[in-house]
Amino acid sequence: MSDVINSPVARGQGRPADDLGALVFYSEFDEPEPWAEALQQLLPALDFRVHPDIGNPDDVRYALVWRPKPGFFRDFKNIRLVVNLGAGVDSLTNRDDLPDVPISRLSDPGMVALMRSYVHFAVIRYARDMPEFERAKQRRDWHYIHPRPLHHTRVGILGLGALGAAVAESLAGLGFDVRGWDHAAKKVPSVTCFHDPKDWQRFVGELDILVNMMPLTPQTRKFIGAELFDRLPRGAKFVNASRGEVVDEDALVAALRSGHLGGATLDVFENEPLPGDHPFWEMENVYITPHLASITVPEMASRDVAESIRRVHQGQDPLHRIDPRKGY
Repeated sequence: MSDVINSPVARGQGRPADDLGALVFYSEFDEPEPWAEALQQLLPALDFRVHPDIGNPDDVRYALVWRPKPGFFRDFKNIRLVVNLGAGVDSLTNRDDLPDVPISRLSDPGMVALMRSYVHFAVIRYARDMPEFERAKQRRDWHYIHPRPLHHTRVGILGLGALGAAVAESLAGLGFDVRGWDHAAKKVPSVTCFHDPKDWQRFVGELDILVNMMPLTPQTRKFIGAELFDRLPRGAKFVNASRGEVVDEDALVAALRSGHLGGATLDVFENEPLPGDHPFWEMENVYITPHLASITVPEMASRDVAESIRRVHQGQDPLHRIDPRKGY
């Protein structure tokens, strides 16, 4: 552990006069040291503690967490703010151990840039026929496919929240024909946006590549299923960089096996890690990555976390507050 985490303040053994209280950090995937160092520079009076070495839980006023286990919050009676270590907040909604306190998501430039880069890779890989060349290499076959202009590839972004809108705008900037769908009216530069249900078939029925960027909510769980896949043109490709539970995986397997879907790039799954006996592993037209499309970058995101803590300490709302009833 770093000197910051092991300092007397971080262990709760010394309390400065302008005490902000303690923050508890929990994640099975993120290292605490970069967060501790960044936040201590911005908020020297913050007592940074890493679960499970938290000392007196009554000192904890803030939580910086990713997918905390059931019952995690029960011991923290004085908590005033929960900040999610990412954009998807589904693990923090509908919990019986979390009091009615503000919940914030992170939205830092580093996270947005990483998500853009992942979706760019997935879309360009299909638009430039890279799967065909990957198979041709295995056959030692000099297999020429004449390139198509990028504006001939129609890309649909399902979900135009902060990340979805950024992805849609950047793909349009590369020259793709980009369309977006959201439940509410949105405007994204150079993107044709839809929200009216009567335009659903027009949106889905003309796509070459569909990219899921929807959050996981009770309304979106398994929203992407057989009916949606059937409406896509035959041979269309699917990219999921949001949440696995938004997709009916049985329907996705069936659409890929039938050839109606030409391929899928999947970063998220209903069960993670993806079980070794899942059909996706053996499907040649499925590209798998282990939930890494985007991560928060502490040196950038810590500024928003610090500002949210300052605001809550002063009785104000934090940045990027979400509505637990909506799930985003």
